[in-house]
Amino acid sequence: MPTGDETSQNAGYFGGGYNPTLSSSIDRIAFSDETRTTLSGTLTTARAKFAGMANSGTAGYFGGGEDTGYLSGIDKITFSADTKSTLSATLTSARNWLVGVANSGTAGYFAGGESAAIVAISSIDKITFSDDTKSTLSATLSTGRRYFAGMANSGTAGYFGGGSDGAVYVSSIDKLTFSSETRTTLSATFTSGRGINASMANSGVAGYFGGGTDGAMISGIDKITFSADTKSTLSATLTSARIGLAGMANSGTAGYFGGGYDTDYLSGIDKITFSADTKSTLAATLSVTRYALAAFSNSGTL
Repeated sequence: MPTGDETSQNAGYFGGGYNPTLSSSIDRIAFSDETRTTLSGTLTTARAKFAGMANSGTAGYFGGGEDTGYLSGIDKITFSADTKSTLSATLTSARNWLVGVANSGTAGYFAGGESAAIVAISSIDKITFSDDTKSTLSATLSTGRRYFAGMANSGTAGYFGGGSDGAVYVSSIDKLTFSSETRTTLSATFTSGRGINASMANSGVAGYFGGGTDGAMISGIDKITFSADTKSTLSATLTSARIGLAGMANSGTAGYFGGGYDTDYLSGIDKITFSADTKSTLAATLSVTRYALAAFSNSGTL
């Protein structure tokens, strides 16, 4: 974890989404006092149904999504100045409803999604952080997935859970081991098949999947304990059952689920305090109500 002046820079970022028009804005939640500001930099285009992942301590990346069509571009937010640039590298194909996870200091991965042909994708693209180049893994998801969620135990593995395979909502969770870039599937599953959910992780300890739908909107939060890859369900729940939310975390302290849709577009942010797995709701809200947004965080050197 960071020390000294770095701590004041640690923050989570929520970008884009529908409100109900498309948004290009990026909100920043400072972890030190849980206040919200909005960056002067914006996404290259207003978009929704995209993904975020971060090289914590350095930069975050927003990839893919949809504006008036399906997108393959990747925007980068450099944390030192909160400035935005756009990578010359792009995703292998334009897609929406994809997921991002990251092995901070090494590489990030954008997986799955829906193609312009309305087909669920199983491939995984890799962004090598040292030079921001893209390659595609030989490993794939166990099935094509869209409307799913992903989070990472940085230094060890990324996890992809739920979503739709094009026919039904699935309950399975795929694990990408970073050292070998191989994919396995956990014996643990979600409480029910679900999609349009969100996730975040307390790196080194556990990851959390919240909200979504299994035919009805969900407020529950499932927890994957990394030491044994086992699943439990929190007694704490989201403030309301919702879909299309986003999650990010200050590893070692707390995770945050923001935005989404219940019976209307939402701007609220729920906080899960990791020490007790309890839920509270921030006084700060997103600058606009947002659905199908994306998020990542700078929680320092992991």
